[in-house]
Amino acid sequence: MTKASNKELIPTQSDGLLKVLKTRFEKSSKRHADIEWPKVQEKLEANPEKLWSLDQMEETGGEPDVVGFDSKTKEYIFYDCSVESPKGRRSFCYDNEALEARKKFKPENSAMGMAAEMGIELLTEGEYRALQKLGKFDTKTSSWLKTPENIRKLGGAIFGDFRFDTIFIYHNGAESYYGGRGFRGVLKV
Repeated sequence: MTKASNKELIPTQSDGLLKVLKTRFEKSSKRHADIEWPKVQEKLEANPEKLWSLDQMEETGGEPDVVGFDSKTKEYIFYDCSVESPKGRRSFCYDNEALEARKKFKPENSAMGMAAEMGIELLTEGEYRALQKLGKFDTKTSSWLKTPENIRKLGGAIFGDFRFDTIFIYHNGAESYYGGRGFRGVLKV
């Protein structure tokens, strides 16, 4: 598919993505019971750079969907809602500092680096816990989470998964990476 270089989709791509998002929105109404699709679509069409970011989320396997509305900022909130951590975003260390610190076997990218390139943020622990109320996610994988600064300063990073009917938040060295660990994003439109 051809894309415009300025982080905007070409019209046929925008139309295709909006159809995918609308179908997912309609099939998963429990995630956003009081939200109407036409209002979401209007916001997306008015913010082409956000639509580009959603396309990046979709292309990497995130299956983004609306999970809420922030009444203070008047923004719709999208999370990656794929059952497992997005396939196109696994095997990354936590951030670029950790990536540069690795002497051997450097991963292709970092979670924070790729998220920035995509125009999204990593889910926080609170957002991850909110996501888990909408279904069972990461039952076989895990996802890096936005790490508090005090933990990151000490060389660590946090990630979450769902096992034994429980949400677990763990820690690892920020430079570690695993085939089953990716990251989930949040985008506000």
